[in-house]
Amino acid sequence: MVLVLDGQHHRMRLTLGALAELEEDLAESSLMGLVQRFEASAYSTRDVLALLCAGLRGGGVQMDPDALAAAEIGGGPMRAAQAAAELLARAFVVDV
Repeated sequence: MVLVLDGQHHRMRLTLGALAELEEDLAESSLMGLVQRFEASAYSTRDVLALLCAGLRGGGVQMDPDALAAAEIGGGPMRAAQAAAELLARAFVVDV
């Protein structure tokens, strides 16, 4: 999937390592807990930033949460939240 930051298109994907980091960074005991947060629309801006940063790292872009928070996101904050939720959902899709 692609996220537009400051007019630049960046590919994102969640690696297994990034998913493990997310559990720790977001103080979540399991990935299912994080998924449930998004399904219940109980996620925070910090959750969105952490997911997007992890996805960007998986896509080869090193960006810290402060830099991402200051970036202009194509589609605005709502698009950022949608991208985070989609990124998380795609981590559980099995391609055969």
